[in-house]
Amino acid sequence: MNEPPREQVGQRLREVRARIVEAARRAGRSPAAVRLVAVSKAATPAQVLGAYAAGQREFGESRVQDALPKLDLLPDDVVWHLIGHLQSNKVNKVLGRFDLVHAVDGFELGQRLSEKSLERELLTPVLLQVNCSGEESKQGVSPGEAEDLALALAELRGIVVKGLMTMAPPLQSGGAEAVRASFRQLAALRDGLRGRDLPRLPVEELSMGMSGDFEIAVEEGATILRVGAAIFGASPLDA
Repeated sequence: MNEPPREQVGQRLREVRARIVEAARRAGRSPAAVRLVAVSKAATPAQVLGAYAAGQREFGESRVQDALPKLDLLPDDVVWHLIGHLQSNKVNKVLGRFDLVHAVDGFELGQRLSEKSLERELLTPVLLQVNCSGEESKQGVSPGEAEDLALALAELRGIVVKGLMTMAPPLQSGGAEAVRASFRQLAALRDGLRGRDLPRLPVEELSMGMSGDFEIAVEEGATILRVGAAIFGASPLDA
């Protein structure tokens, strides 16, 4: 007999956390420096509650309209990440509901977030999405344009650029070295921006690594992992 979904989720969470610990130790890092975001976009309410019961407190959603009911499902101690592409007309629904917006990929979206945040007297933390893999199917600014865009976003008073985000090429197509190269490039970009020591551009976070490659991401310095399928089970919608 299969375990109930909540117990399955709890067991998978424990396995993922153990793998994070081992990857961090291999890299000489503290496991406490890595935050696990459970990507719940394809999860049922029971699975989300199961993850919460197992101690998970950070969750990620891709679509605003699908996320809002889940935000109301869990207690206020949950940290919510918006990890998918944000349309400008959905900005008002995001402000004050998500703790971190991962996928700012252009100045216009950053400007819209800033303007609406200022109207509501908020400061919205965001990540700049960089397309380190060079794949046309992936969104994000090119690595060559990332620094200029980050500096421009840092001038907007309603947002703060907390770091960078990327998605590596699929492990099965490019292999581990292609994945590792994408993560290393993002880390190098982050380090270059941090070297400028600008108060409105802290760029502390590296959001990289999903179910298939999160251990490589930990080894390359990720501070935020976005893991869905390894926790909630395989689905076409899982990260």
